[in-house]
Amino acid sequence: MLLRLAEWDRLGFCQLLYLGRKYRLRSLALACSASGNGPLYLYIAVLLLLFYEQGQHLFNLLLAAFLIELPFYLLLKHTIRRTRPCHTLAADIAVDFEPSDRFSLPSGHTAAAFVFATALALELPMLTLPLLLWASLVACSRVVLGVHYPTDIIAGMLLGSSATFYASYCLQG
Repeated sequence: MLLRLAEWDRLGFCQLLYLGRKYRLRSLALACSASGNGPLYLYIAVLLLLFYEQGQHLFNLLLAAFLIELPFYLLLKHTIRRTRPCHTLAADIAVDFEPSDRFSLPSGHTAAAFVFATALALELPMLTLPLLLWASLVACSRVVLGVHYPTDIIAGMLLGSSATFYASYCLQG
């Protein structure tokens, strides 16, 4: 079972990497990945805090969700210690940047994007589809860039969304 999952993961990675090269998506993937960098979340959260009627609640939700997500992300990353595909398959993959750490599971960019998208979707349900589409693009960009396997981004999606739902539950009670 685990061997089959590992093979599916490697094949999925190779397929997304191939599609990214075939359709020359590297620049788009870099832009999508960069949109999932941390400072942008802070800027948007502060703007919403200042100018959105429910900004304080949303800010608290984001803060609580990130406070839940980050320790689990670090624990998983440093316990599992899965080597990134760009380091494992280095001869076949050219990366334009060096990732911030050596390990790939879970994807931190994906987890953070799903924390942010899920929190905003809970507060502004009419934006759910574009928010989840954006977070999914951030996730897929990480595979196209060669720094994550598909299961890394799936784990990031689950971690980010779960942390946000749990934070929302805690803030209600």
